[in-house]
Amino acid sequence: MIPFDPVTLVWVAILALLLSGALAPLETLGWWAGWYGDHVDEEPPVEVPDDAPPRSALPERPARYVVFLSGIDSVSDAPVPERQIRFLERLRDALPEDTAIVQVFPYSVTNRALTGERLFARFWRWALRRKLGKRRLDQIAGMLINFRNMWQVMVSADRRYGPFYDRGTAALMVRALRQAGYEDGSDVPVVLIGYSGGGQVAVGATPFVSEALDAPVSVLSLGGVLAADPGLLAAEHVVQIVGERDRVVWLGAILAPGRWPILPYSPWNEARRRGTLRTLTIGPCNHTGNDGYMDDAKHVADGRSYFDVTVDVLAALVRDPSGPAPVAATSA
Repeated sequence: MIPFDPVTLVWVAILALLLSGALAPLETLGWWAGWYGDHVDEEPPVEVPDDAPPRSALPERPARYVVFLSGIDSVSDAPVPERQIRFLERLRDALPEDTAIVQVFPYSVTNRALTGERLFARFWRWALRRKLGKRRLDQIAGMLINFRNMWQVMVSADRRYGPFYDRGTAALMVRALRQAGYEDGSDVPVVLIGYSGGGQVAVGATPFVSEALDAPVSVLSLGGVLAADPGLLAAEHVVQIVGERDRVVWLGAILAPGRWPILPYSPWNEARRRGTLRTLTIGPCNHTGNDGYMDDAKHVADGRSYFDVTVDVLAALVRDPSGPAPVAATSA
């Protein structure tokens, strides 16, 4: 094995990061051009993942539909991190029985898992094994998945490639919702829950989902890094849910000029004026890990864990995205 000194490793990591950024739009552009995946005008049957709930387990006549978009640490539409798995289980328990929940992998317009049929699938399987390990070096190697998915979020926020990417992810959501029994034009509300990078993808896909289903669509962004996306104006309601210690979520306010006060007619500031975009601060949560939204060990003053507060807030907002701030959450 050729030895590498730390400085060389740092430069290799930087070059790999820049290269992955340059290649990030290629999957979207290739899909749009019809080089692979389904044609943009086709509506093939939805491939239901093995771990998806059986059709018989879904409510007969759902009163609302929820689409969950996982964070940037995921590799497929089936959440791998244990906390996200438990989060979905608790959210299902907290919501009324007449709520249908589906999942979509938000970091691929073809809905292909990173570990599936891809050119670099073997590499991503290796990174996933490292990510699930306990050693610090394993965790660092697993961050490669986060970096790859982060670039896809930036493609969604980019006004050059974003419309293609957002239409692709919207098509996946529409197919999944129809598979779960959604009837076009039924006026049954759809709520997109985007965790971390999934928040931006949810906002970007909103106009296409709403148009395809003729449905009212709201977005709940949990720690999402949001740009001033035109999708903000297509949503019935957008609720940005943040923790007091979450510094990642405010990157959007810095990096997206459309969120700056000097551009009052941007989609972000226009949605603010309309009152359809609001921010809820739900306590002293961090973005992820210990002290994160899904931490079951840390507690707020009333005795609930950060995890419980997050589930309670989301469950209340799924029922009524325009309602008042739930208990233990304050409006910003």
